[in-house]
Amino acid sequence: MTVRTCAAVTAILVSAGCGASPATPAQPGKPVNVKAASMKEGFGTMERLAQAAKQEGALTVIALPRDWVNYGEIIDTFADTYDIEVKELEPQASSSRSLDAAAQLKPDVFDLTLDVAVSGASKFARYKVQGWQDLPDHIKDSAGAWYAAYGGYMSIGYDPRAVPAPASFADLAKPGYKVALDGDPLRSAAAFKGVMAASLRSGVPQPRRGVELFGRLKKAGQLTDPAHANTIVSWDHLNAARSAQDAGSWKVTIPREAPLGSYHVQAISKTAPHPAAARLWQEFLFSDEGQNLLQKGYARPARAEAMLMRGTLDTEQAAKLPVAPGPPVLLTIPQTDAGKSYLKKEWARNVG
Repeated sequence: MTVRTCAAVTAILVSAGCGASPATPAQPGKPVNVKAASMKEGFGTMERLAQAAKQEGALTVIALPRDWVNYGEIIDTFADTYDIEVKELEPQASSSRSLDAAAQLKPDVFDLTLDVAVSGASKFARYKVQGWQDLPDHIKDSAGAWYAAYGGYMSIGYDPRAVPAPASFADLAKPGYKVALDGDPLRSAAAFKGVMAASLRSGVPQPRRGVELFGRLKKAGQLTDPAHANTIVSWDHLNAARSAQDAGSWKVTIPREAPLGSYHVQAISKTAPHPAAARLWQEFLFSDEGQNLLQKGYARPARAEAMLMRGTLDTEQAAKLPVAPGPPVLLTIPQTDAGKSYLKKEWARNVG
């Protein structure tokens, strides 16, 4: 395996554990508990879990764009494999919107940013997937309320025909760069993390630095929207997907001094209308097949290190991920809250 492959696979997974839970023996005489906290406790085997989910007949998801980390193929594969209808609600909804709308829309499962998951943990049913031991402790709730399925780095995508490869966020202020964030940082998690990545100094976020950089870009006429940009600050899986489609006209880099990473975590609603299907969905996402499908969308699977050791990771696809400069900087909840508070006060005044 090449050094590039190993770096791409392990860079965001430095704390990942090894050894998935062994297959559970069949327990044909034990009643099914569709609200159990593990497959072994509630179903005994994957076959019984799949049967209970099929009897429910449907799964309701929310905020899963089909072009985000390959969710379109993931949803279709799940539906075809288990003969379960997947109802897709508000694909473009934010993590916060997903939780706010849960009482009305009644989704079964959530895909959330870490800060939103932590704040909403009381709304989730406890469930530990079979691959629980493969997940680093810092990206899962010890009680099983939420757990990361995939991660990524904030990156800079650029048109090499228009500008040279930027070595840092500071390079974006040089002449010729027309820069866009992936949305409004006061509303978009991706845009907010873009500003925070630009703010890093020695691994510590300094929100003022990020706001000042984009303020300079705005004053210089270099800050624009994605449709008119030759440089876009966004998640590496989005920039990598564009690079794969536009070979030669789009490249992606993760600045060495700003390896800001983030995870998306999964959770099951306490009031899930289809509790067995919700648990089957989580088992599918965290299975080798589900994790490889996420990686096909250029995400970095949370179980990648353990899968690599067992030979079940798609290493050919792993080698296509943008090269990470090292372990990720993961913002703490207090750092995230402080950054949001600063941008709420200063973004409009300095950037507009």
